[in-house]
Amino acid sequence: MNKNPIKKYFRKYWYLYVIALTSMFISIFLDMRAPMVTSSIIDDVIVDGKIELLMSLLMLLVGIGVGRAIFQYIKEIIFDIASMNIACDIRRNLFGHIQKLSIRYFDKNNTGELMARVKDDVDNVWNAIGFIGMLAIECVVHTVSVLYCMFHISPILTILPLIIMPIVGYTAVKMENKLGATYEQISEQNAELNTVAQENLAGVRTVKAFAREQYEIEKFKKHNKKYYDLNMQQAKTLVKYDPNISFLTKLLLVLLIIFGGILVIKDRISIGDLGAFTQYANNIIWPMEMLGWLSNELASALASNKKINKILVEEPDIKEAEKPILLEKMEGKVEFKDVSFSLHDTEILKHINFCLEKGKTLGIMGMTGSGKSSIVNLIERFYDVTEGEILLDGVDIKMLPLKDVRKNTSVVMQDVFLFSDTIGENVSIGSHGVMDKETIHRAIAAARAKEFVEDMGEQYDTIIGERGVGLSGGQKQRISIARAIAKKSPVLILDDSTSALDMETEYEIQQELVQLEDTTKIIIAHRISAVRKADEIIILENGEIKERGTHEELMKKKGLYYSTYEAQYGDYHNAMKAMA
Repeated sequence: MNKNPIKKYFRKYWYLYVIALTSMFISIFLDMRAPMVTSSIIDDVIVDGKIELLMSLLMLLVGIGVGRAIFQYIKEIIFDIASMNIACDIRRNLFGHIQKLSIRYFDKNNTGELMARVKDDVDNVWNAIGFIGMLAIECVVHTVSVLYCMFHISPILTILPLIIMPIVGYTAVKMENKLGATYEQISEQNAELNTVAQENLAGVRTVKAFAREQYEIEKFKKHNKKYYDLNMQQAKTLVKYDPNISFLTKLLLVLLIIFGGILVIKDRISIGDLGAFTQYANNIIWPMEMLGWLSNELASALASNKKINKILVEEPDIKEAEKPILLEKMEGKVEFKDVSFSLHDTEILKHINFCLEKGKTLGIMGMTGSGKSSIVNLIERFYDVTEGEILLDGVDIKMLPLKDVRKNTSVVMQDVFLFSDTIGENVSIGSHGVMDKETIHRAIAAARAKEFVEDMGEQYDTIIGERGVGLSGGQKQRISIARAIAKKSPVLILDDSTSALDMETEYEIQQELVQLEDTTKIIIAHRISAVRKADEIIILENGEIKERGTHEELMKKKGLYYSTYEAQYGDYHNAMKAMA
């Protein structure tokens, strides 16, 4: 079902389009009157010598010019206001819909494509319902009006523009089609050229470290040459077709003067009529010249609208319960009951069971790809389980409002994302506009980020670059941990969130986490040091729980956990024994 019918927006702003179209019709009517006044000046004043009419006719011409300028202005500004409002509504509707889509949708669609829909495609629709649409309507009405006025003056002379103007229109369309194909290639090549330059500049350290400067220069030159060739192809197309259009339009005027002159000599029309007819001929040229460009732009807008609607018909996989269960206060008990999970036909988790009481800590370890992060995704309801249940305070999370599930869980993601904003705003994102500065400062201190933050020029108001550019990996992780702590949710999840920290800082943060006695904690890590104090540790392998227990219990089993411990600390302990 199409969720974005343009007519819905036209209905909303119909009164603006009525004003704009009325102004357009009045402007065209005035435009059609001007040649008639010119005809009267030639016939009545110049030929018949009625000088007393000259001033009134000149004033009439001035009035027509002023009136046309006023109504053209009204038309332009109202069309712009209406189309901008509609474009704003479409963009807001589209962006809001994208925000509601499930993570599974983003797994299948890249960010660049979605950005193109939100920006470029909405702009194309904006053009079609604004400037381009206005011109298209004006071209049709203007052309019909001019032909009517021409036919009224001389049906015989009107045959000339009726023969030549379709040829001009066909040539313009053919030129624009060829240019359109070239424009598309230029656009794609421009994107490739930008990508090469962006990658090179973003990875300048890698380029220099591997002495790839010359290789990158040659690669850039290759793409630059393609860009040059395509622009030359565009220029050649213009040179091939544009002179033909100019020749045909000038030929029309010459033929009109020749055949019109014959009709004047034969007293079939007056010389004033010929002057007016010539003016009309000049007025019919520009719509034909624009025919190709307008048709391409409108076709592009239709294609863009289809792309937008393709997103709008997408439904989120994660749906709210029809009658959700509302909890007054969530305590933080987390339970997995025989949970299995598959994604894109791949089985990731198999029969996972654990029960984590309020205030307890669960450690999760396993090799890369064992399914650790999938547990986070399921608790947050980024995806739904294939089998089994996930319970929060004894209630299936599918029965809880999605907003409540995510409001009551704080997650430090494995891939840290920081916004291009102040440090304070990045920390308070969980409670934007509500969190006080004292809470922000305490969270930053707890995450052991206070020292480097206060060393910055603007301290907590320091704006960090996109994705945290300008901060080290460890600093970004600490800001992310501070963000989760500041949220004060009953469930705190850390997904390999201390991997970039030194052992001392990691230990200090762990000590801070211990103080959060009422907070249920799930710590996913590769380091033994991050999970050894947990109330229970589970070891995942190929999506299944292979071992579980406390640090001491798992060490006694001498299984996977013990092997990991030996890999991380064995050399150190052996060295200590040798020294003893």
